Amino acid sequence: MSTFGQYFRVHTYGESHCKSVGVIIDSCPPLLPLTEADIQPQLTRRRPGQSHLTTQRNEKDRVEIQSGTEHGITLGTPISLRILNEDHRPKDYGSGTMDQFPRPSHADWTYQEKYGIRASSGGGRASARETIGRVAAGAVAEKILQHYGVEIVAFTSSVGSENLFPPTSEHPHPSTNPEFLRLLNEITREKVDSFIPTRCPDPDASARMEALITKFRDAQDSIGGTITCVIRNVPVGLGEPSFDKLEAKLAHAMLSIPSTKGFEIGSGFGGCTIPGSIHNDPFVKAPEAPNGGNPNMSRPRLTTKTNHSGGIQGGISNGAHIYFTVAFKPPATIGLPQTTASYDELDGILEAKGRHDPCVLPRAIPILESVR
Repeated sequence: MSTFGQYFRVHTYGESHCKSVGVIIDSCPPLLPLTEADIQPQLTRRRPGQSHLTTQRNEKDRVEIQSGTEHGITLGTPISLRILNEDHRPKDYGSGTMDQFPRPSHADWTYQEKYGIRASSGGGRASARETIGRVAAGAVAEKILQHYGVEIVAFTSSVGSENLFPPTSEHPHPSTNPEFLRLLNEITREKVDSFIPTRCPDPDASARMEALITKFRDAQDSIGGTITCVIRNVPVGLGEPSFDKLEAKLAHAMLSIPSTKGFEIGSGFGGCTIPGSIHNDPFVKAPEAPNGGNPNMSRPRLTTKTNHSGGIQGGISNGAHIYFTVAFKPPATIGLPQTTASYDELDGILEAKGRHDPCVLPRAIPILESVR
């Protein structure tokens, strides 16, 4: 399945080493101002080669609007967005052992078993290259959300054992930490991007994370971590009871991103160690919106004194900030020789070639912001 969404539906296409990747967007409203300049910034934040800690594949990721607009205005018809693959090297995957062995923890084997064929270079649809279409579509969706004052910001919250907010006895989860809650209120994309290459918005934590990623990169290994995302100014009432709970929809979207391994909303797993008397979010009268607020969005009458719920209760948004954390595994393709089995069921050694991220987190930030 390559289609996601109901009211704003996106269909991504393309493989890691084909001629182009992109997305077709259906049900985008008409009369929305839209040009490539509205989409390109998020693609540029996602592109490879941003720092010494990312793959050095040299892709500009320039977006081209193929249909659905005229004179910079959406027509209400399907929007097609294309991004060329300009620096693909399928030969890296056709030499040595990479065409003989499925990569451990990658999708090579499962795709081969399911379809009887696989894209032999770059991982095909299982490559993070597929997420370009999601980011492009997310940039279009954000044009609509901005009309309602909705703000979405993601940042790196941990790499390996290095945490932005390490758990303590007083604060087993960041949701109880006033500094974390202050960050959710104030963080901006500009602030996050000022901490390249990690996109962790704290000088000390960023330095520790950079050193750790560098260590694994130099050892031809990889490392994972977590990303936290906050959505501000969300109206009350989004989401449905039971199977279409808002957090279930978010989890579905987030866990469809390559390399994800976990999702937690609000206090998440750490909240399970807190008694209900502390974890419950008491209601208080909502403050008046500054300067009258956004006229396109109704203001809640009540808000919560704390926000362990992460802005969602009973599967429905309550008007508080929605925040969640997504876990990413270490990238599967590494340079270290690995003892494994070939497609012919013979034991052997895989020595992977190609250009790969030692840690996906810095480039995954705009992906989370787009697939929300």
